[in-house]
Amino acid sequence: MDNWIIIIASLAILLFLVFKIKTSRRFNLYDHWLHHKLVKKRDGFGWQIIAFLNDPKLMVVWAVLLASALINDNHIYTAMWVLGTLGFTDLAGIILKKMVKRRRPILASDFEEGYSFPSGHVLGATSMSLILVTLFGKTLGVGFAIIIAIIWMMVVISRLSLKAHYPSDVIGATSLAIICFSICQRIFLAI
Repeated sequence: MDNWIIIIASLAILLFLVFKIKTSRRFNLYDHWLHHKLVKKRDGFGWQIIAFLNDPKLMVVWAVLLASALINDNHIYTAMWVLGTLGFTDLAGIILKKMVKRRRPILASDFEEGYSFPSGHVLGATSMSLILVTLFGKTLGVGFAIIIAIIWMMVVISRLSLKAHYPSDVIGATSLAIICFSICQRIFLAI
């Protein structure tokens, strides 16, 4: 039951954001203003490293390495779940980006390509964080979950600090990742 509440709440947030981004000039102006207030002068080399290590393309490599380790330990279904979850989440993100077609903030780096909503970096980092905590959280304890949460938060901050995304982009990506993760987890548990 709790899982459904999380899915419904995440879906409501995601649909609200998509609707507002597509239809409300006032919302977009507020999002732009909030983005400008949050980022000031925080861009830097450290944030670029964090963004690089959590690049959506590199996230696929991390998922394949994790799946390989799981297969090596004879956890084939779990490995397929890891790859399926990240693949499903990435596909949903790509489709949503093409549907919304939100342009990046004006000050975004020339290295940033494509549309802004949802953030692919945050989408992948959220999915991978949820996967890692699900797989290793009970074994490695609360400290592990806290470390994963800090790393996830650093990815979120990096996307804002590098001026690559609006706040709603990272909130939307987090919501979408939670939805996709929850769906894949339910499918995996049913199998």
